[in-house]
Amino acid sequence: MCKILIVYYSMYGHIYKMTEAVAEGVLEVAGCEAVIKKVPETIPMEILEKMGVFDVQKGMPHIPVATMDDLADADAIIFGTPTRFGNMCGQMRQFLDASGGLWQKGDLVGKPGSVFTSSATQHGGQESTILSFHITLLHHGMVVVGLPYAFTGQMGIGEINGGSPYGASTIAGGQGERMPSDNELAGARFQGAHVARIALKLKITTSLTQQVTRQ
Repeated sequence: MCKILIVYYSMYGHIYKMTEAVAEGVLEVAGCEAVIKKVPETIPMEILEKMGVFDVQKGMPHIPVATMDDLADADAIIFGTPTRFGNMCGQMRQFLDASGGLWQKGDLVGKPGSVFTSSATQHGGQESTILSFHITLLHHGMVVVGLPYAFTGQMGIGEINGGSPYGASTIAGGQGERMPSDNELAGARFQGAHVARIALKLKITTSLTQQVTRQ
């Protein structure tokens, strides 16, 4: 079985909804499984309660916290993060900053890596968040995978839409009032399936190569 790990942080539920769609896409590919994990929270509980976030997060399903071992064990990793001033959120940054041991051992080299995001506004950093995230993936030697124009939903101009060739995204609104649209969720599903197919091909190729080498 090809294991596709989806690691996310979601404060108000937008990225979690996209995560569910990405997982659905992964499961469309025979031979692949989707494993969902979240990164650790870094904001104290009392602050979350004052922000009104705690009640929102209580309504989300219980998801286990990701570890470095989860990253090492996966055949591909898809990261979901909200935008913070055009970059990944601090929770995701702190999690990845602890991955130096994986980098030293080359545990992520050759694995597909992909990113999806959300922003408050249509031009609020969706593309820069994903592109700047790719730098970390490249330092780990990962194979960067985006959202190809084969997903034609990102071509439309009839409505507000997230999504770019760099990865799926959604627009949350200034107060977080807008949840992902059907088209944005379709882009997330497409990205999940796209990464899964690539990961499966790489795993099969690697396995065949190893078999030939042993002979």
